[in-house]
Amino acid sequence: MPAAIRNSQQNHPIAHNPPFGQCKKEALSHAHSTAIEGPMDSGKDAGQAGQQGQQREQHVATPTEQLPSFYSPKTQPVVSDHEGDHKLRSDLLNISSLAAAAANPQTSGAPTSAPSTHATTTGATTPSNEQPPPPSLLSPQFTPPSTPGIATPTSEQAPPRGVPVDSARGESCGKKRPRLLETLPEVQCVVRARIPTVAGTEMFLHLYTNNVDAKEHLAIVFGPHIRSRSLDAPREGETEMDRMVRGAYTGRLFPGRTQSGMALPGGGSSSSSHPAGVEGGVEQTTKGEETSQLQQQLQQQQPHSAPLVRIHSECYTGETAWSARCDCGEQLDEAARLMSLPAQAQHGGIIIYLRQEGRGIGLGEKLKAYNLQDLGSDTVEANLLLRHPADARSYGLATAMLRDLGQDQVRLLTNNPDKIRAVEGPNREVRVVERVAMVPLSWKGKKGEGFRSQEVEGYLRTKIEKMGHMLDMGGMPP
Repeated sequence: MPAAIRNSQQNHPIAHNPPFGQCKKEALSHAHSTAIEGPMDSGKDAGQAGQQGQQREQHVATPTEQLPSFYSPKTQPVVSDHEGDHKLRSDLLNISSLAAAAANPQTSGAPTSAPSTHATTTGATTPSNEQPPPPSLLSPQFTPPSTPGIATPTSEQAPPRGVPVDSARGESCGKKRPRLLETLPEVQCVVRARIPTVAGTEMFLHLYTNNVDAKEHLAIVFGPHIRSRSLDAPREGETEMDRMVRGAYTGRLFPGRTQSGMALPGGGSSSSSHPAGVEGGVEQTTKGEETSQLQQQLQQQQPHSAPLVRIHSECYTGETAWSARCDCGEQLDEAARLMSLPAQAQHGGIIIYLRQEGRGIGLGEKLKAYNLQDLGSDTVEANLLLRHPADARSYGLATAMLRDLGQDQVRLLTNNPDKIRAVEGPNREVRVVERVAMVPLSWKGKKGEGFRSQEVEGYLRTKIEKMGHMLDMGGMPP
């Protein structure tokens, strides 16, 4: 063998595995020696294990003391002092204990014993010196949205307060006398249906036809005691199912129901029709008299004061297109909220929804008026430039619908003094006993309520200065 190779092997010997028999012999020898030395060193190993456990607990508790009170550290399994099994320390998951650790750093490093941990998890009384949990991490600017089917909590439980009104003496209703129809229109409620709302309340939607225009107007009714006379009136040849389908029933509908529950005076069926005159020696009442008697029986079951009423004109841009040029959508939502209050349930509420877009000029002309407003005109000037009245609306239909719903006294939600006189009708068929102001939500000073824009502020200013709306300019935000 060459000398270079022999020198290399001496300097770097080649590693090789020992024979299998030698490995087995060494393993048995090592196990025998461990079994003999184990009892002798058990005390020393136990002491080392205890020291390692304390070091682990101190290692976990030390960084927790330096964290903020709302921080929740990652949970780590540690060896408990009780029973020697692995458990999750409940004090590492308790925000209150972390707050106490941050407030008392001198005592936070001590490990919690098993009995105290067990007392905490079982709901035992906490020590008096323990700090309260930290405040909510949610920003005060965040308001959780209302959940469908659950009423949003509100602190305003009392019905809205109003100002007494007497239009005969000209009190709290303005000095201008609006143009009134000589006679009220004829209206008929075609159908009624129950509508559950996302706020957890219910209302009944009534659809009306009339002899003045070809539009379908609506009455949104809060309260089952407010009923339509024209809807409840029996119709020729209809069955009980026909009555229930068009909404002429009492109580609630449910699968399998066969009777409307609208028993007529004299014990007759609601589906039967009685012609006027005398039949079989017995004088028969007319359908109108039967309906009037039935209406009186339904409404006299429990006395009710004047309901809260809002006469609302259709506004597609403000209610559907999220327009910030007007506050129509906000007024509709606020009226429904006020009528849904528990304290208002006994009195009920009605929103008369009239299909007269753009204060009576229609949607197309209203959009032209918006362009004129962008060119510098206000809402009144824009209508006049388009050769329309400043306000072309009529409220005779609203008066007729309120009368059909059995109302002769109302509390009116409005800032418009002309609307008070107009709703009462030519012969004061309906009396407005109180006016309840519709103050913009952004004027009430509650943070996060309402909206503000240059357009809506100019719109409200014009309604106050040129249309006489009863709002205090001092409430307008700067």
